[in-house]
Amino acid sequence: MPQKFNNSQGTKPFRLVKFFTFSSLIIMFTATIVISALNAHWVRNILLQKSEEYANLLVENLNHQIISRFMIPTLIQYGEIRLRKKEQFLLMDKVVRSTLHGFDIKLVTIYDENNIISYSFDNTKIGQKNAGGVHYEKAMKKEATSRLLQQGTFLELLFWYPQETKIITFAPLRAEKLITPSLAGPVLGVVEIVQDVSDDYKAVFKLQGLIIGSCFLVMGLLFIVLRFVVTHGEKIMERRAEERLNLEEKLRQAEHLSAIGEMTAGVSHEIRNPLGIIKSSAQLLKKKMTRLDIKSNIPDIIVEESSRMDRIITDFLDFARPKIPDRHLCRIEDIIEKNLAYLSPQIEENQIQIIREIPSRLPEINADSAMLYQAFLNILLNAFQAMENKGCITIKIHYNSGNMVINFLDDGKGIKEENLKKIWTPFFTTKDMGTGLGLGMVKNIIEAHHGTITITNTEPRGANVEIVLPA
Repeated sequence: MPQKFNNSQGTKPFRLVKFFTFSSLIIMFTATIVISALNAHWVRNILLQKSEEYANLLVENLNHQIISRFMIPTLIQYGEIRLRKKEQFLLMDKVVRSTLHGFDIKLVTIYDENNIISYSFDNTKIGQKNAGGVHYEKAMKKEATSRLLQQGTFLELLFWYPQETKIITFAPLRAEKLITPSLAGPVLGVVEIVQDVSDDYKAVFKLQGLIIGSCFLVMGLLFIVLRFVVTHGEKIMERRAEERLNLEEKLRQAEHLSAIGEMTAGVSHEIRNPLGIIKSSAQLLKKKMTRLDIKSNIPDIIVEESSRMDRIITDFLDFARPKIPDRHLCRIEDIIEKNLAYLSPQIEENQIQIIREIPSRLPEINADSAMLYQAFLNILLNAFQAMENKGCITIKIHYNSGNMVINFLDDGKGIKEENLKKIWTPFFTTKDMGTGLGLGMVKNIIEAHHGTITITNTEPRGANVEIVLPA
């Protein structure tokens, strides 16, 4: 329960950072889309306004050219204007096309005073009646109007990317004052100009798409960077929380061991005195029984059990006593050879095979050889007990990045998974005659040398004890 609380407290600030990060990105991206849409709408309005002004200038120029180059010459020559006559129509067509040559005008249509199409680039429209609509009516009242016409599929129109975009302008065709000064420029008809602004409109849309795409890219990169920073920060917080929990656990174990040490020291002192008396009394009793020729193994049992009790008390004191290494330069392979020489009678008796994988020219380490001898001895004895008879122990040593790595591998039964987490707990043992302090003493020795020890099971069977010591 404490671990869960600490982790949640450690990651809570980063959850808040993640929330603000994601919220800020969403707000910034939404604002960017809105701004780009408003900007595109503003650009489209400017395009419409400029196109309307452009069309009005064209109409004004066209109006002047029609009056000066068509109407006056036609009235002088023919006395009347009849566009149904071919020569007049060709002259009108020549004037209009020459005037608008070089301009991006798709269609020009001229309506007379009766809302009948008198002239058009599209010959099929000539003669149509009442085709101008409300825009024609406004133009006849001297009011120029423009409207935007877009064509495309539903999706194209939905996403503002039509296949064709036109601006249609209706403007009055007026008589110039120099011709009829008394009428002060009356409206003679209406000119309709259709401009194709598809390319300009698509350019605006591409600009908008470029803006949104750039925002997507920038926001995406920013999101990835922030996500990486937040994730990395969470991992650091979780690692620190885990380290803190480990330190707290070690502190609790140290306090527990300290209490055990104090208790053990006191109890051992009280037990050893009467135990020594019991042992010496049993030895005297055995001598008297020998002189009296009385045969009994009871004194031997008392002496043996007293000695075993004394060894247990010694283990307690060794486990509880702080380990302060007396460091000096030594070689790991020499210490292990000394262990094997001491255990050679048991090795031969139990028919245990020892395999050494130890390279030559290993560096020396600064350590307490006596303490390491005791640690390696306990490990080898545990391996002997795990294999019982006719087993094999492989001892590997190698140097890796400033550390000496020692592996003891046996082909015994291994350790049950549920016991792997308990093997370092004081007084935990699976042996009938064990105290459960052997591995604890080994761990204390290795950690006193600023090293680490791990025990894992191997396939298909056996266990691997790995010790890492700084060289």
